[in-house]
Amino acid sequence: MTLTFPSLRPIHIIFALVLAAFAAVLIAQIEGERGIAPIASNGDFEVRDIRVDVYGKNADEARTTGWRLAQRLAWRALWQRTNGAKGPMLGDGVLDSLVSGIEVQQEQIGPNRYIATLAVMFDRARTGQALGVSGQVMRSPPLLLIPVLWEGGVATTFETPTEWQRAWAMFRTADSMIDYVRTTGDGADPMLLNAGQPGRRGRNWWRLLLDLYGAADVIMPIARLERSWPGGPVTGHFSARYGPDNQYIGSFTLRVRRSADIPQMMAEAVKKIDGLYSQALTSGVLRPDPSLVIEEPINAVELTNVSELDSLMAALPSEGGPSAGATSVSLQFETPSAASVSEAEGQIRLIPGVRAASTTSLALGGMSVMQISFDGPVDQLRGALEARGFTVTGSGTSLRITRRTAAPAPPGGGGQ
Repeated sequence: MTLTFPSLRPIHIIFALVLAAFAAVLIAQIEGERGIAPIASNGDFEVRDIRVDVYGKNADEARTTGWRLAQRLAWRALWQRTNGAKGPMLGDGVLDSLVSGIEVQQEQIGPNRYIATLAVMFDRARTGQALGVSGQVMRSPPLLLIPVLWEGGVATTFETPTEWQRAWAMFRTADSMIDYVRTTGDGADPMLLNAGQPGRRGRNWWRLLLDLYGAADVIMPIARLERSWPGGPVTGHFSARYGPDNQYIGSFTLRVRRSADIPQMMAEAVKKIDGLYSQALTSGVLRPDPSLVIEEPINAVELTNVSELDSLMAALPSEGGPSAGATSVSLQFETPSAASVSEAEGQIRLIPGVRAASTTSLALGGMSVMQISFDGPVDQLRGALEARGFTVTGSGTSLRITRRTAAPAPPGGGGQ
């Protein structure tokens, strides 16, 4: 029995070859070891670079003694860092209840000697009470982190593992004001978050990208290394940038005497850049770009259906008492400061028909979300908000308000 196959035309062969070549290039872009998973960042206080050199009857006893000593030294350093003076010494039993973990930065273990550099983590809730601080810090909206490294005229983000990416992955963000969205760098990250992305200005692509990673805006810490000779001194130029327009915040320069010290220089640079971003957040410079917010266009048919539904719901008799006919509305509003949150809630609660108004999602410096229980249709709430000087957008039970420059005086009280 002879099998025959239909002959392929030259155009089919060319198309198949092009498709195979494209698939090979695509696989080559995403395969291999690329990502460096960021360490878990919880709310603990951390004291690093605690050096101990102790002896014991055996290696285990020496190590235990070293860790006990590290806890005491770390507690003394934490108290002085927080309160600016020497604090009371605590017993080992109390310190054991405060310490949540010990990280070994470097250690040497002998038959009866233990030499190590350790990092001690203290539980924020329990330690905050002992220190006399609340442990709460102002936090930014979630910001997507794209670390860009320039070296030898080539820019790299997640295409290959770099010391700049590793330094950001190992950075503990517990005490930082910035809510970093750090990716592992594997999968599609090298293609989506490449070095050319900070140079793009199109808002549509940025909106899709930030929505994919669950961020409100983007920050781009940039490092540029200059080597004097192989293994010799290295100069690092670092700058902090943010937003789809690649706006400048600050920069600085560090230098090490040999290439082996690059990891330490990168770690120090990350702390400095985090300080620049924190200062920018405090001063109001680092704020989410409002053009990155995805706003769905209002469909006239959908709006008509919603209004008809609200009218029908309002006409239905109440069966469960006065709260049965309440409408739940999700309201987005600007919160440049902590005081603006309570101010906005107070203004909303004064609107006749509002039974409850509470902030369910807080983003200082951005858009927070308030959940409102309202007696009546959504259009009635929209009109009341506009009468109080707000510009109202959105559809259905999801609204967004912004304050107009010249707001009319609120109308007098009155029931519905």
